[in-house]
Amino acid sequence: MRFQGKDEKMRFATRARRSLHFILFIAALLVSPWLQVRASSQRPGASTALGNAPLSGEQVVDNLLAMNIERAHALHAYRGTRNYLLQYQGFAGDRSAEMVVDLKYQSPATKEFTVRSSTGSKVIIDTVFEKLLQAEQEAIGVEAQEHTALNRDNYDFTLAGYESTPSGAMYVLGVKPKNKGRYLYRGQIWVDGKTFAVTRLEAQPAKNPSFWTKHIEIEEVYTQVGDFWLPAHSRSITNLRFRGHAVLTINTRTTK
Repeated sequence: MRFQGKDEKMRFATRARRSLHFILFIAALLVSPWLQVRASSQRPGASTALGNAPLSGEQVVDNLLAMNIERAHALHAYRGTRNYLLQYQGFAGDRSAEMVVDLKYQSPATKEFTVRSSTGSKVIIDTVFEKLLQAEQEAIGVEAQEHTALNRDNYDFTLAGYESTPSGAMYVLGVKPKNKGRYLYRGQIWVDGKTFAVTRLEAQPAKNPSFWTKHIEIEEVYTQVGDFWLPAHSRSITNLRFRGHAVLTINTRTTK
């Protein structure tokens, strides 16, 4: 019986390690497709009545989609440095890791990563960060973008707010996925009233990616680089069904 108990503990420890790997991978994978969105960095300001909005929701979406296509065609290349930080607390113990990479994008669908440094949990580095880079490279493909693009094929849009900020007006759109695709989400996006670029996103996945995950919150903030709008900060918080959570933070410094 003593050996049976020992074997049972070993099996539980193995399952816990495997579960940790899967949970961390899910937490990281959730963010990568949204790093393709072009937007500008703004903060929400004072809300005003929707009746004061100069444009209707349909007009805002029309301008947003048209400008997104125009910017995508004009963006030929960019470089940057990205910092990944993942912190996990849960039944499998506390772990954290950080990785710094150089990135290079070349139109239409090439993204290269060069790792500068990595520190912390080898489990996170090998299981999460490496696969996160692979997932982002896959998500930039034409076919993948068709299924994840912010457009009327994948989402329904509603005008949820109109805000005044120090840099100008901001439209708030509610976005609802038309299906439960792997990388689709539901939530809100902030659209700049002059450039019609998404400036901020707050959302949850359209579909719970795993039995292990209870609730996931994702926030994206973007910054303007020349005439283009690129990811600056991303943060996802994954609460687990039984105990614990994982927080993934991605900060990007981009040069044209």
